[in-house]
Amino acid sequence: MKKEPAVITAFRKKNGGLIENVQQLVESYPRVPITVDCVIFGFDENELKVLLIKSDIEMYKGKYSLLGDFAIDNDEDLDEAAYRILKERTGMDDVYLEQVRTFGKPSRHPGGRVLTVAYCSLLNIQHHKLKIHDNDLDWHTVSSLKEMAFDHKEILDACYQWLQKRIQEHPLGFNLLPDKFSLRELQNLYEAILGIDMDRRNFRKKFASMDLLIDIGEMEEDVPHRPGKLYKFDFEKYEKSKRKWVGIDF
Repeated sequence: MKKEPAVITAFRKKNGGLIENVQQLVESYPRVPITVDCVIFGFDENELKVLLIKSDIEMYKGKYSLLGDFAIDNDEDLDEAAYRILKERTGMDDVYLEQVRTFGKPSRHPGGRVLTVAYCSLLNIQHHKLKIHDNDLDWHTVSSLKEMAFDHKEILDACYQWLQKRIQEHPLGFNLLPDKFSLRELQNLYEAILGIDMDRRNFRKKFASMDLLIDIGEMEEDVPHRPGKLYKFDFEKYEKSKRKWVGIDF
């Protein structure tokens, strides 16, 4: 077990073990940079993709990395930093971000100890156009990624697991579909995000039992397969019953 720093021990000896000067105490702590990485997942053409850029670090030349940067100063909130970084790197300012977890292995950055807070989002690529393309910024299929700069593959994998859990706990996947969608499109969405093949009959029974799909009495048109019924998700009914929502167990 490491010993307590001498300066902190000195603080504790004063005032009966209480620390009086908290500013001096904090100034005695080791300084560790904090960065924010944005893991932006997108759904397009029945594939789950992620937004990546080429690393500008020489030792990682040619490898991709997540969208990240350092928090500017002590006055910048982490959430504010995440939205700022996303706007600076992509030009997008209409994306909801959620904090996932912090990564802090001492050896994760080749330049020294760095803590990274990961934020995640899931969006429909067709509804969010990139306004900046610096450093080959583009969408990449998640299943095709093998090696990335830093420990970004580990961060990506952790956020992917978080996303898979979230999409079963909340019906956020419906925001990625057209206003009117078929059960085939719905199943393709869940299979792409969860990375599994599902039995067609069981999948449809599962959603039918939730009673949250509205049959609008229309059929698909101009499709290369047998046209299926079109549905809408009953967001109003979900809002009224979401406290009882227990998720989707596939």
